[in-house]
Amino acid sequence: MTPEAPHYQKLAAHHRRLSHLGHVEAIVSWDEAAMMPEGGGPSRAEAVATLRVLAHELATDPSLGELLARAEEEGERGALGPWERANVRESRRLWVRETCLPAALVEASSRAESRSEQAWRKLRGQNDWESFRPLLAEVVDRKREVARCLAERLGLGPYDALLDGYEPGARARAIDSLFGDLRAYLPSVLPAILERQKSRAPLEPEGPFPVAQQRALGLAVMAKVGFDFNHGRLDVSHHPFCGGVPRDVRITTRYDEKDFVKAFMGVLHETGHARYEQNLPGAWLDQPVGRARSMSVHESQSLLQEMQVSRSRDFMTFAAPLIAQAFPEAAARMPQAFTAENLHRLYTRVRPGYIRVDADEVTYPCHVILRFEIEQALVENKLQVRDIPEAWDAAMTALLGLRTEGNYTNGCMQDVHWPAGLIGYFPTYTLGALTAAQLFAAARRELSGLGGSIAGGDFEPLGQWLRDRVWSQGSQLSTDELLVRATGRTLGTEDFKRHLESRYLSEA
Repeated sequence: MTPEAPHYQKLAAHHRRLSHLGHVEAIVSWDEAAMMPEGGGPSRAEAVATLRVLAHELATDPSLGELLARAEEEGERGALGPWERANVRESRRLWVRETCLPAALVEASSRAESRSEQAWRKLRGQNDWESFRPLLAEVVDRKREVARCLAERLGLGPYDALLDGYEPGARARAIDSLFGDLRAYLPSVLPAILERQKSRAPLEPEGPFPVAQQRALGLAVMAKVGFDFNHGRLDVSHHPFCGGVPRDVRITTRYDEKDFVKAFMGVLHETGHARYEQNLPGAWLDQPVGRARSMSVHESQSLLQEMQVSRSRDFMTFAAPLIAQAFPEAAARMPQAFTAENLHRLYTRVRPGYIRVDADEVTYPCHVILRFEIEQALVENKLQVRDIPEAWDAAMTALLGLRTEGNYTNGCMQDVHWPAGLIGYFPTYTLGALTAAQLFAAARRELSGLGGSIAGGDFEPLGQWLRDRVWSQGSQLSTDELLVRATGRTLGTEDFKRHLESRYLSEA
């Protein structure tokens, strides 16, 4: 910022205040998911709704449009540097989205989402679709209103208008092309992988695996891969997530004393998200340009850590001794189950299943394609909430050969996203998987000996590569620009498919 840009300075101060409100909401939302007693739900929903209305009022202040126009003029006459100009661009994008929505709709949506999400935590475990359905229907109705408002202003279709909020510049048509390629590819490769793994079944470690020991293992590996505990923490929630703010990152997992496998990899997944947050450009954290570029880029960082790195043979060479030390009694009973080779087979086992968050990387895209198609139909009013279970069962049967009729807990009620109003989010998971494969392939080309570094427990070479090319860039570049600079080309499926073939069909 320079004295020649007074309007930009006012714009930056405005966003600083907005970021403070966002900070409070992020921590309160983490508390709701991880710590809040059930009885606190109704009053918390009211408080969060009020907070969101205040933030919306600030974000849509009538003076902000003029301030943006003047700041853009300052950029055109050369008074702003590249980061400041990018900040104005991002500010404009956010302002357009915010001013589409009346405050009453923001408040009604917030209340509907809070009620729905709080009920989901209880009703999912009870397999109670009928009690949950009207709450979800209200969320979807409000989201359709939001989509109409955004679509009219942005000149987009309703679903694209929601998608653009999570993945700026993305369009359903382009995603359809990428997903169509995967839809054709996965059925051809999955049977070969399953057949190959019949003779390579891993030994199943037998517990119990006490939660305290699982937590200690997770904390130790988080520290080793670079999580900053001075600016973050690990807790428990119904649904694992990464929340908080860059200087106070809150990640969660869930534990099962019969199985340490899921929680361990879940912690590493969320640590990938957290590392991105903790390494965003420090000078810009209270500005739009300092945020993560998009949800697919964010998801690429968690999947790069979990799938590309942590499920590799190199990583298991590093991690196997730590895992055995964490569970000494189990390791003494079954030493062969805790070897690097067996753990690698365990963590790369492919088994079609019901649960998205537990899915292997081969079948995971099928879970996302299913949700992508259903939520598009919901937003476009081609499908009603009451018909979701039937549509879900049909898609699961077609894609993975699994029936979910009557099994709502492991079917259409398994995810928090729709009850929380996060419609348009799901495709970013598989876009993230494609991005992760493309980034890691580029890193391996540029960093000689990367596999050896990982096997030796040295994650800094990869961390520095990601810091330079992704983390430190915030939202200065578009998603396409970021990927082209890091890998040499826009997003495709080639590196993801090569990765699957190398890991599941070629490795000894």
